[in-house]
Amino acid sequence: MDRREFTASLLAGGCAGMCVDLALFPLDTIKTRLQSQQGFQKAGGFRGIYAGVPSAAAGSFPSAAAFFVTYETSKTLFGDFMAAPMAPVSHMMAASLGEVVACLVRVPTEVVKQRTQASPSTNTYRVLLSTLREEGLRGLYRGYGSTVLREIPFSLVQFPLWEYLKSLWSWREGRPVHSWQAALCGAFAGGEDYALMVLHSSPLSPQAGSSVARGSLPSVLYGVWRSRGVSGLFAGSVPRITFISVGGFIFLGAYEKVRHTLL
Repeated sequence: MDRREFTASLLAGGCAGMCVDLALFPLDTIKTRLQSQQGFQKAGGFRGIYAGVPSAAAGSFPSAAAFFVTYETSKTLFGDFMAAPMAPVSHMMAASLGEVVACLVRVPTEVVKQRTQASPSTNTYRVLLSTLREEGLRGLYRGYGSTVLREIPFSLVQFPLWEYLKSLWSWREGRPVHSWQAALCGAFAGGEDYALMVLHSSPLSPQAGSSVARGSLPSVLYGVWRSRGVSGLFAGSVPRITFISVGGFIFLGAYEKVRHTLL
């Protein structure tokens, strides 16, 4: 990938991340509060629906930019060593590496954002200071492993499917797809894979220093199951499914539009 493509992927990825995170932030807040240990109403209900948005805004651009730069670079490198029928494998590997890199930026901002969403009486700065004071730098990466384990299976399906749908549509029409067509492919690819996400029982969102915040993923899942049953494991699944489908449309559509414009 040359310098021009690198810059286009960097800027397009960052813009796509900003677009989807800010556009769907209220839905993400509702999902987080439905998953909160306090319960939806005590976590804020529909009040302060934009609580935590500074953290999301600060992290969305560099996180998405890191993902797409890694994805496009890796896809090119793997493609040079793999035959055309192996393209889905190269997309899977590139997407996995992209998620590992992106989560280095995404997880700290998600920790602060979700804790602010679940405590609307405070603000992003206070949550950040509280997390660093009570848990140190490790607190900002609480749930990094579980987040990577959550995102990689999703990307293993979403991005090869997205690339395949784009290539199929392009082949049928005899031309490259438009950005709105890429967006529709993204919405379908994300919606088809939503089942991998519904067990996201939010190990990131508990308050700093709490026993839940210090727990591992299995202990958190077990604790949610004991206290809230099976329905607790699926809390927030409806807004999450909506977020994934609409988010795929905005995220991948915006990426294609900006990247093609720059190139």
